Amino acid sequence: MSTQQQWKAFCRKVVRAGADLAVPLCCGGCDSPGIGWCPRCAAVLADSPEQVTTRVPVPAPAWACARYRGPARRAVIAAKDHGRTDLAAPLGDALAHALRTLARWGELPDVTLLQLVPAPTRATSARRRGGDPVTAMARTAASRLGPRVRVTPALFTAAWTADSAGLSAPERARNLSGRVRLRRDAHLHPRAVTVLIDDVITTGTTAAESARVLAAHGIHLDAVLVIAAA
Repeated sequence: MSTQQQWKAFCRKVVRAGADLAVPLCCGGCDSPGIGWCPRCAAVLADSPEQVTTRVPVPAPAWACARYRGPARRAVIAAKDHGRTDLAAPLGDALAHALRTLARWGELPDVTLLQLVPAPTRATSARRRGGDPVTAMARTAASRLGPRVRVTPALFTAAWTADSAGLSAPERARNLSGRVRLRRDAHLHPRAVTVLIDDVITTGTTAAESARVLAAHGIHLDAVLVIAAA
């Protein structure tokens, strides 16, 4: 290693050390110090996906990597509300593992293209979070699965849509009715296997409305996959 390379490596170590002092590194699932995502929390999301029954009927099988508790819940909240963009990688790995498992079980049709559609979000929410964490997770998953998988951020919610936290199933349905839209520049393949990706599924309202919008544009939703089911 040249002197210049040694100096650059030293500078990187100093920067990392300073960042750890400013924002101490801890596991996004259990707060264990010194690691962003520990093996024990990773194991929770490495289990087989579980099929979910929602209060609002979704016209496609819905699957979750885990239940919305423990490390899964903490990681989702950290990624969504606490700026932990680093968690997109391990959560995306969990999605990739679940997709491989569903394909092996025969739950996903065997075609040449799999398109992952992130659940709709408001542009203001994405800007506040420095980007949409669900899209980041989906892109990580696609990168792990190869060239036959692509991410298409085709859906968004209207700016005047209220936050769904704390709403009942009927309230969520009224809140989202007619407010999930398809982007004008969306390039969805009608013959691809289409999977809606989200962080949490609660009542199924978002998935059902997303499926309705996709169907209106000739896209059949084959499955819904989320990090956690509440």
